[in-house]
Amino acid sequence: MSSGPSRWIRRPEQLDILLLADTTTLAKRRQLGDLLLGDLLRSRILSFCLIVLIVTCLAPGTTFAQTPNTWQTRAGYGAPETTPTAEQLFITGETALRNGDLNRAEQNFWRVLAIDPHSAGAYANLGVVYMRRKQWDQALRMLGKADRLAPAVVGIRLNIGLVYYRQNDFRSAIAPFESVLRDAPNSTQARYLLGLCYFFNERWTEAVEILLPLWGEQSLNMNYLYVLGIAAHKAARTEVDERALSRLAEIGQDTPEFHLLMGKAHLNNTEDDKALAEFALAAKGDPKLPFLHFNMGLAYLDKQDYEQAAQEFRQDIAVEPDVAFSYDKLGTVDALEEKDAEAEINFHQALRLDPHLVTSQLGLAKIYQKRGQNSEALSALDQVEKISPDNYTVHYLRGQVLQRMGQRQRAKAEFNTYTRMMNAARERRGRELSGDIPSPELTKEPE
Repeated sequence: MSSGPSRWIRRPEQLDILLLADTTTLAKRRQLGDLLLGDLLRSRILSFCLIVLIVTCLAPGTTFAQTPNTWQTRAGYGAPETTPTAEQLFITGETALRNGDLNRAEQNFWRVLAIDPHSAGAYANLGVVYMRRKQWDQALRMLGKADRLAPAVVGIRLNIGLVYYRQNDFRSAIAPFESVLRDAPNSTQARYLLGLCYFFNERWTEAVEILLPLWGEQSLNMNYLYVLGIAAHKAARTEVDERALSRLAEIGQDTPEFHLLMGKAHLNNTEDDKALAEFALAAKGDPKLPFLHFNMGLAYLDKQDYEQAAQEFRQDIAVEPDVAFSYDKLGTVDALEEKDAEAEINFHQALRLDPHLVTSQLGLAKIYQKRGQNSEALSALDQVEKISPDNYTVHYLRGQVLQRMGQRQRAKAEFNTYTRMMNAARERRGRELSGDIPSPELTKEPE
């Protein structure tokens, strides 16, 4: 089993101080892993709305509450018998959060903080509110404050990792997940996600070491077996590679999910015709299997059959209309066919769904550069550099734009930076550097 890094097309939440798992968000993304699972595991995955408590200092089921003398009523706010206490506000906010009433939850937790500015629970639950809204920067700020106030609560650090993970920033997610696993070594969720982060950063040996202990509870998960097998192959762990592949074949049988995985394996080896044959078998069993048409589109794109590739990406969008990756690739096809207006629309749609999608930002930058919209091109390139500082393509494109603007010295500096960074990266395969995205169907969050 092998794969090429350029083929990894990318993509738990447990938390708040009351540790309400943020498992109701991104329902569609939860399907990304489900598509690769057998019927037995699928029925379990679909029951994801559960509460998982990961805390080192609290017993399971215990809520994080302040001691009675810390709940103070704000002076002048009203008579004690009519004014809600911070504890009452906290409970009201927590109930609203459980019921999905994010506005009411947000208001109540801010009212708690007005009374008790040191309430780690309020900050942590605000972090959950902003995670559910995909307001990632605000979520990180709130969770960071909660972590400083309650550093022993691993659930906060788990959600910090999740904020990075759900933005496909797998590199930044590693440290928080490692921290959780040090303090809660039995956390399946932290271990699985850390293994995926190592995998997407091509840290094959570490991925195997972290994921292998999950065999007992994940060996019915074809997604897990596939990732473990690939990592083991890359790490020259032959016995693990063969064990994972054998188990994958055993539980996969003739299911559409199995044929999708086998097609991806061929796709990763640039065996496009073999991949399409497997995808055709998957389509016979389930023509609406999520990401099936997406991967078929990748195969046709590699074969430079742009018309068929675009058709497949559109079919995938019909199945999964709120996933960024098909819009991104459809925009790429449009750009290759010089349909710049259509490409721009699809890149913008991809970025609305995932503002951190580097390939769409680069696609827009190239379109703006081609049109002579220099300021727009530079703005898009700035966004790419912010998201992916190691992306050397930014400097080459920026140099071209600056040269067109007559700023020759700045352009020369950018070209020199591009050459230096490209040479430094030449010996390592940089999925992020080349602008590729990881396999979205491989980023399933564990039960």
